[in-house]
Amino acid sequence: MKKILKPIILFLIGGSIYISIEIIYRYLMDKPPTHWAMFVLGGLAFLIIGRLNEHIDWEMPFWLQALIGTAIVLVLEFIFGCVLNLWLGLAIWDYSNMPFNLLGQICLPFALIWSVLVVIAIVLDDYLRYWLFAEEKPVYYWKFQQREN
Repeated sequence: MKKILKPIILFLIGGSIYISIEIIYRYLMDKPPTHWAMFVLGGLAFLIIGRLNEHIDWEMPFWLQALIGTAIVLVLEFIFGCVLNLWLGLAIWDYSNMPFNLLGQICLPFALIWSVLVVIAIVLDDYLRYWLFAEEKPVYYWKFQQREN
């Protein structure tokens, strides 16, 4: 039962946090309301980023884990953007006027924002797993090399 509930709970937490950030951002920037698919995108990104620890060594430098997490978010954003915005024409977002954009679906300025959110997501996921599911307490290595034993 725990194996089924854990990913559902983490997905719901990640989706809730992401869509909350999206709603606040859109309100402050006087943009139209967000789309429910952003909940799915946020939940999926949070779940995948959290699963990194199950497939990588705990001793991976934190900066590398954050870089991989940012790449995951950018790939998901690009896929969701291509399907929702370009194919279905929902116009949820458009980064065409932003520097270094790819088909208007991802761009460098927002990639930097995602990298900050990914750092928060990694730590939050690790501690949620520790507090809610009695998993191993998180330990982070910050250097540009792995810890020597």
